[in-house]
Amino acid sequence: MVLVPQEIVHLIDRVAARYPGLKLAICHLALPTDKQDDEAFRDFDKVLTLAGRPNVVVKVSALPAYTSDSYPYRRIHPYLRRVYDAFGPRRMFWGTDFSRLKCSYRQALTMFTEEIPWLTDEDKEWIMGRGLCEWLEWDMPRSYKDSCRAGSH
Repeated sequence: MVLVPQEIVHLIDRVAARYPGLKLAICHLALPTDKQDDEAFRDFDKVLTLAGRPNVVVKVSALPAYTSDSYPYRRIHPYLRRVYDAFGPRRMFWGTDFSRLKCSYRQALTMFTEEIPWLTDEDKEWIMGRGLCEWLEWDMPRSYKDSCRAGSH
């Protein structure tokens, strides 16, 4: 996992190209920790260029910290759509970074599971854990598999 400023994302691209077997996860979409809203996403396109590298994934974590908006943080939904369109649900992983969020854990979770209307149930399954498990080559917990089959996720 790599926490980098957007200004040096081009270096991650070079590393990913040179070492295609190296798995790289970009933390918090490489967003600047001291910015919010459009200012936080000003150089966002640099991160999206990494979608062309199959060994790079992004963590869509701590996102409520990057907006002045209140739950369900609709102001950042268009940016999430761009991540989804670039990386797909199998290469974008949910996370909280809960220690610095201005919302409850439930809100950080339901922001993805209930408030983004264009995500399908299958997309949510990938974003909320399956994608990370497959990327790390971990077995999915049986209880998670059962809940997904039953439609209770």
